Amino acid sequence: MPLPQSPHLSQLLLSETSIGSGLRRSNLPILQPQTLHLGHLPTVEPSIHLPLCHKSLPDALILLLSSPRPCTRQGSGVSVPGSGATIFALSSGHGRCGIAVIRTSGPASGHALRSLTAPRDLPPARSACLRLLSHPRSGEPLDRALVLWFPGPQSFTGEDCAEFHVHGGPAVVSGVLQALGSVPGLRPAEAGEFTRRAFAHGKLSLTEVEGLADLIHAETEAQRRQALRQLDGELGHLCHGWARTLTKALAHVEAYIDFGEDDNLEEGVLEQANSEVRELQLALGAHLRDARRGQRLRSGAHVVVAGPPNAGKSSLVNLLSRKPVSIVSPEPGTTRDVLETPVDLAGFPALLSDTAGLREGAGPVEQEGVRRARERLEQADLILAVLDASDLASPSSCNFLDTVVAPAGAGSPNGNSQRLLLVLNKSDLLPPGGPDPSPNLRPHLLLSCLTGEGLDGLLEALRKELAEVCGDPSTGPPLLTRARHQHHLQGCLDALGHYTQTKDLALAAEALRLARGHLARITGGGGTEEILDIIFRDFCVGK
Repeated sequence: MPLPQSPHLSQLLLSETSIGSGLRRSNLPILQPQTLHLGHLPTVEPSIHLPLCHKSLPDALILLLSSPRPCTRQGSGVSVPGSGATIFALSSGHGRCGIAVIRTSGPASGHALRSLTAPRDLPPARSACLRLLSHPRSGEPLDRALVLWFPGPQSFTGEDCAEFHVHGGPAVVSGVLQALGSVPGLRPAEAGEFTRRAFAHGKLSLTEVEGLADLIHAETEAQRRQALRQLDGELGHLCHGWARTLTKALAHVEAYIDFGEDDNLEEGVLEQANSEVRELQLALGAHLRDARRGQRLRSGAHVVVAGPPNAGKSSLVNLLSRKPVSIVSPEPGTTRDVLETPVDLAGFPALLSDTAGLREGAGPVEQEGVRRARERLEQADLILAVLDASDLASPSSCNFLDTVVAPAGAGSPNGNSQRLLLVLNKSDLLPPGGPDPSPNLRPHLLLSCLTGEGLDGLLEALRKELAEVCGDPSTGPPLLTRARHQHHLQGCLDALGHYTQTKDLALAAEALRLARGHLARITGGGGTEEILDIIFRDFCVGK
């Protein structure tokens, strides 16, 4: 007797089949062939035919909920403004350079390449050829350049693309761009339009697009490593793995709802789904606890240099930034405001803040600087506490040790201690070969900003501290580098919380669908046009 069709599975077409030599008939889910348009190549998905005698019902549903796709990545389904037009832009940097790269993308790329080159046949695909470029209307020679032809879908955008590697003088670049603009069907590209077309044609997921943007803007080794990992799809693969776990759990819940009394349903289906959800909750919670690390790695950790007046804070800031950021003077209280500068500290990005010397009894202007310094200390990811190694017994040094250094070492009641490196500056004033100036202090570093002695040790200590603050991009799971990632992971975790609390199986299944939707939005599924506009706006024209 055929199983009753479930309202939850009404989208599946049911048929009958004979199994073996018997006359038993069972309902078999079959997906009809669908045509997907990937680039210029339409592909047809194979029909899926799953006899229930070979697959348990939940396994069959899992395969149907995540049916196989061709090896070519499916397009995102996002519309691209003016996607029928062919676009062109300068992809390399502006200004004089040895070689400049101008690229096109769209159906008229081949025509544009023929129009500007002689002979007017297309070069072999993905092979560089030396051609004379001429204006298509006047025939005036523009440059002798290397040209490349990338027929779609085997190109960066998935469309027909051409590249012109021309000499990088402004007149040459301007002439070639004007010549391309005279070709019918071509228009200048908007910011990020090449990458947006690559996303629309399934060449890049949204997390890979963000990784590409981070790679373009990377200024430190740590940022470059993290951006490359995201561009390689590590975060996307992690999210897809979590989505497969939710798909399996959803299939088990749906199977129990629709076929709970059927003999084909294995025992312990709901228990298995609950176990998978609990494991996923733990994994999501661990990543959310580390979410700030990835954002610090992308935007920079906040490192605050603090200490009593005349301890050498400004000298240390100038030494680390390798430029005269702050005024250095033997007069105490020279710095009266917070001076900030972005720096590369041991390969990690940081925002370095020079602050006013902490002391009491100064004038109103300096006191305002002290107030701002204490405010920055509360916001700091890492404190560089600087003391004069030759004047540790002074009242200002003792007060700084009691009010800033000691509380940071003790930590807060919840167990979270603020990271602090204690630096004893002016070591050149200590007697050579003498004992440690203060053996009772917490672990510290000796440094002379005047001679540079001790700088290597300080940079190594900074590297270790910033690796904890920002995360090590070379090891461990991929980091969450954007608030958008954190928002959707938190939404997924909240939905799983509703799943574990509800007693209604229909509501539980809906919670799993909501959780899957949040994961899909991280990699680009279901993203709104407004969010995509913000992401692609980070790109320059020509990328």
